[in-house]
Amino acid sequence: MEAAAQAGVKKIIFTSSVAAVGRPEKDGQLGIGNETMDPPRDQQIGPYKRSKYVSDLLARTYADKGVPVVIVNPAAPIGSYDIKPTPTGKMIVDFLNGRMPAYIATGMNFIDVEDVAAGHWLAAQKGKVGERYILGNQNMTLKDFLQKVAMIAGRPAPRIQIPYAVAWLAGAVSTGLSYITHKEPAIPLDGVRMAHAPMYYDTSKAVRELGLPQSPIDGAIRKAVSWFKENGYV
Repeated sequence: MEAAAQAGVKKIIFTSSVAAVGRPEKDGQLGIGNETMDPPRDQQIGPYKRSKYVSDLLARTYADKGVPVVIVNPAAPIGSYDIKPTPTGKMIVDFLNGRMPAYIATGMNFIDVEDVAAGHWLAAQKGKVGERYILGNQNMTLKDFLQKVAMIAGRPAPRIQIPYAVAWLAGAVSTGLSYITHKEPAIPLDGVRMAHAPMYYDTSKAVRELGLPQSPIDGAIRKAVSWFKENGYV
């Protein structure tokens, strides 16, 4: 950012994450987060979320100094070309390969990855310096999401809901074994801890101020399923 400012760059788009956005708590329940909220310590679960929040704060510090920074906070993206795949894509791949027989009671905000790309460009054109914009679309329970994937893929949806305590134990064992095998855990404990409460967000600011597209999630899932099947992930 310092080099870009010295070079006279007119606009810097910093890709953060909804992991850097807080959610309000009332009566022990987490509500819908928006761009005005920072996550308290108990919502900064794991090194990933903490690093996202710290870097988000740093980007805002540069904006306060006059560097032309606009921050975008993507939610869970879905679509084609998910090479790694991302955590969201991995859920779809695991389901397609019969490795997700059950689910936990959680939820996320999903968005077509092409809308995320468009959101970056729109932020470059219309975004206000120092502002954050959540690039998301639909808040949906994991159960409903998997039902959509099942319908599109022509497979039965999982019907068993795993209690959080069981999921936590499985995550602890899987993550512990990863330190021995030096392989990525099949069930990351931090992921289970993050899923303890739905991760829902208000995306109206980006829609209103940037014109963020809101493509149907079914279409994004269909593109993801087709791409994974055509490229040997299934």
